Amino acid sequence: MPSLYAEIEINGSRDRAWEALIHKERWREWNSFLFDRSPDREFQQNRSVILAVQRLKGEPDTVFEAIVTVLQPNVCLQWRSIAPGYRNEHTLELQDVGWQRIKFTYRQTFSGRLSGLFLPFLRRDEQQGIDRMARELKYYVER
Repeated sequence: MPSLYAEIEINGSRDRAWEALIHKERWREWNSFLFDRSPDREFQQNRSVILAVQRLKGEPDTVFEAIVTVLQPNVCLQWRSIAPGYRNEHTLELQDVGWQRIKFTYRQTFSGRLSGLFLPFLRRDEQQGIDRMARELKYYVER
């Protein structure tokens, strides 16, 4: 399965990073890649949320509905979105790597018969957005 991946080490607590990730209604304060489009819906396992991505700054947002598939506090948040012939899964993980030091990992996996059609158009810009979000989370948690 094709995938995109970013990881970054952050000087800070897993609790602080988790709070930044789980409170999607405040993402705009620090995150220029993912946006909340359903602030009335908290992340809950098996519940849908409306999100948007902006792959490149200044580009129009792409809005999508996602189903939360994993919600393991302070460890993992995962959701998937599905369109005919296309499935997209996002996994955001936090791992302790030392005292007050964590590793943030963002993985996006594509599947479905149309994923090969979409991925060449999305790959570079989507990867830039994922990398940007990782850096922005690091800056936000460390300040």
